[in-house]
Amino acid sequence: MYWAVREDGNFEIIDGQQRTISLCQYAKGDFYRHGLYFDNLPDDKQDAFLNYRLMIYLCSGTASEKLDWFKVVNIAGAELSDQELRNAVYPGPWLADAKRYFSRKNCSANNLGGQYMNGEYERQEFLETIIKWRSGGKIEEYMAQHQHDENANDLWPYFQTIISWIEATFQTYRKEMKGIGWGPLYDQFKDEKLDTGQIEDRIKKLLEDEDVSNKKGIYAYILTGKEKHLNIRAFSDSQKREAYERQDGKCAICQETFDIAEMEADHITPWHAGGKTLPENCQILCREDNRRKSGK
Repeated sequence: MYWAVREDGNFEIIDGQQRTISLCQYAKGDFYRHGLYFDNLPDDKQDAFLNYRLMIYLCSGTASEKLDWFKVVNIAGAELSDQELRNAVYPGPWLADAKRYFSRKNCSANNLGGQYMNGEYERQEFLETIIKWRSGGKIEEYMAQHQHDENANDLWPYFQTIISWIEATFQTYRKEMKGIGWGPLYDQFKDEKLDTGQIEDRIKKLLEDEDVSNKKGIYAYILTGKEKHLNIRAFSDSQKREAYERQDGKCAICQETFDIAEMEADHITPWHAGGKTLPENCQILCREDNRRKSGK
């Protein structure tokens, strides 16, 4: 196991948190093993358990020294996550409190909004996500700034507010809502007045639209209006070839002739105007005209 030495002389568990907690819980009598609780063990067995020597590596030094040390450990096979490495560099009361909310068994974050989060909270992935949202992606800078705070009250209320906003904005929970970058969406649209009934109707229609390849992107699209989130289904190579032959190899806009490799398939009637990805709605444009038409 790997522990970081804190400035106050205490320790922050970096790797081996669940093993440590399990040992402590067994000693407290929270569960039994082979039909026996700790208190059921003979005195000699209890002493052997309590005096068992664990292999623990202690890491101390400057922030950069700690990071370098744990990177070496990671190469050797400890398999620490990026956030576990950061935790080694910035231990303290703020981190301990943040982990209480975001990275322990039955943690508050998982109970409140686990259905919206990707990753494993025990591997610090919930914690990494919320810090990323709160900091605008500047995780190390944010942790360094707050390392010596007495608590993580800057993170937990922020997370609670995000979850409340999600549930107030979207009437029905769907599996596609798990793992979306909710933090940035909340920051951008939290003050806008949104018609939740209209939003629900639009979600239903988009979920049924065969041209929408990225169903998870529906939520960002509804808020931002940017079609890139939907990954609209592209025309197939055969549909592109069909349109190319129909147009005699000429661009539908400039009427110049090009090799098919120099041309791109385009929706005659745009998807947002009701156009479908069907052969009769396909035209071939040269790359320059297609870029100009789509505003790229």
